[in-house]
Amino acid sequence: MLKIAYHPIYNHPLPEGHRFPMVKYELLPKQLLHEGTCSPENFFEPVTPNDKHIVAVHDPEYFYDLLNIKIPPREARKIGFPLSENLVERERIIADGTMKACEYAIKYGISMNIAGGTHHAYSDRGEAFCMLNDQAIGARYLQANGWAKKILIIDLDVHQGNGTAEIFQNDDSVFTFSMHGEGNYPFKKEVSDLDISLKKGTEDQEYLGLLKETLPHLLETVKPDFIFYLSGVDVLESDKLGTLSLTLQGCKERDEFVLNTCHEHHIPVQCSMGGGYSPDIKVIVEAHANTYRLAQKIYF
Repeated sequence: MLKIAYHPIYNHPLPEGHRFPMVKYELLPKQLLHEGTCSPENFFEPVTPNDKHIVAVHDPEYFYDLLNIKIPPREARKIGFPLSENLVERERIIADGTMKACEYAIKYGISMNIAGGTHHAYSDRGEAFCMLNDQAIGARYLQANGWAKKILIIDLDVHQGNGTAEIFQNDDSVFTFSMHGEGNYPFKKEVSDLDISLKKGTEDQEYLGLLKETLPHLLETVKPDFIFYLSGVDVLESDKLGTLSLTLQGCKERDEFVLNTCHEHHIPVQCSMGGGYSPDIKVIVEAHANTYRLAQKIYF
């Protein structure tokens, strides 16, 4: 059964006119239920995790400052959300959703988190709507329990996974692969194990060609026993914060290829949604919903 992490706290109230489309976290599960892709049994509600899993990835001092809303104003501005206890609690619960999804992925082959993909969170700071790096926390959780030795993170958000790259920069047990827009934030890129930077306006054919060339080779060389997939939909041509030009169909074919590849190789995969900033919320929800439709079709 496809198991999906969701909690009402995911849809966090933001000031009027804020550019982050928080409402997508409420609309996406509603859409999946409405169309019959998912039933209530598919969803599970994460909780506040044990902090030891978070400080296995994040600097304890940074995490303490985050919990106590003591982040210096300049650092807080880089996060992009008004800081509050509820917002930090939300981030912790998202991380728990990804950790529990890892267990479900081992059991069923795949599992999803309606939120997450917080790849701009560094070990010691937050940036760009990210405070705690959910998939990095998931990776350490798997390793601590002896459930995975070699992990591959496939980050196909339009923005480089800079925080993830920094966290695992000296760790051969986690291979970081980021395929992203060259001219996008972050303007100072970190070094992933494999970075593919794409020119502005890259379209479906070129994007999918590169991905299909790269991913099978990676699986052969890295030989992961667990995969994290960050399926950001800010690769769409309509995205306000992206520089690529994928169509909805191209984005769907991307997900189909990644999930089919994981399935064919019998490697468990955990998916977090990542970014999506198209002006029309319906486009964002449709692009994310495609990932779930494909997971059901391929795995179940």
